[in-house]
Amino acid sequence: MKLLFKQRVFSLFGNFDIYDETGAELYHVKGKFAFGQKLIVHDINGNPIAKVRERLFTIRPQFKIYEGDTYIGKIVKRITLFTPKFKMTFSNWTVKGNFFQLDYHILSGEKVVATISKEILHLGDTYQINVADPNDALRALLVVLSIDAAKQRRDRRRSTNFHS
Repeated sequence: MKLLFKQRVFSLFGNFDIYDETGAELYHVKGKFAFGQKLIVHDINGNPIAKVRERLFTIRPQFKIYEGDTYIGKIVKRITLFTPKFKMTFSNWTVKGNFFQLDYHILSGEKVVATISKEILHLGDTYQINVADPNDALRALLVVLSIDAAKQRRDRRRSTNFHS
């Protein structure tokens, strides 16, 4: 299953639309900022079905993951030198990115659960997610939201340090 993840241009808190390979809308993501970033995934009828919530005051970026209102675990960015890596506490998944942080693989052991590619030359962030099992699509989307939020956190820190 293929998902296309597009950030709405001029979105202050990170609003995204998610489409399938035919162009049909599957999800809408609405971002809020309340002591850290909070991203709420809605189905096409506007019902909230999942959320990602940034944990503050941590050395490494961490995000709490909810399906509905049920906390299922967290995603933690690991400390690495050249390539980004993330670990999930709610599954045996890990995420490995490339040096340029444009391509990622979600792995369950050695098995590829999904591949993520950030497309360049777009006004807003655009990702393509290829998921092997459609049942993993929502959780793969939550991973991408966490990766994007971690990048934004890094960029905020860099701009704050640069201007200090």
